[in-house]
Amino acid sequence: MSADNISTLFAALADPTRRAILERLSQGDATVTELAEPFNMSMPAITKHLKVLEGAGLISRGRDAQRRPCHMEAAPLAEISNWVEQYRQLWEGRLDQLETYLAELQKTKSL
Repeated sequence: MSADNISTLFAALADPTRRAILERLSQGDATVTELAEPFNMSMPAITKHLKVLEGAGLISRGRDAQRRPCHMEAAPLAEISNWVEQYRQLWEGRLDQLETYLAELQKTKSL
């Protein structure tokens, strides 16, 4: 994953409205009107949020006769998860090393 791509994904996820939209889409596809329903904002504002999510690859829009449902794309979320996992493993390893070091210090103090 490129640094630019991860930055775009995190920027898209930084806004609570966009995270709420993704949460809703995790339950299934929805139209723009359905997505806008719980928010007290204009349709153009919702559309801007959707464009950011779409630009980051987190959603796609389809066409179903008159409807244009939005669909959550899971692949970018998996990329973020993999990226975070690398750092989780790194820090767990470092914390394990610190724990070992502190245990050795305790041993030498008690001798």
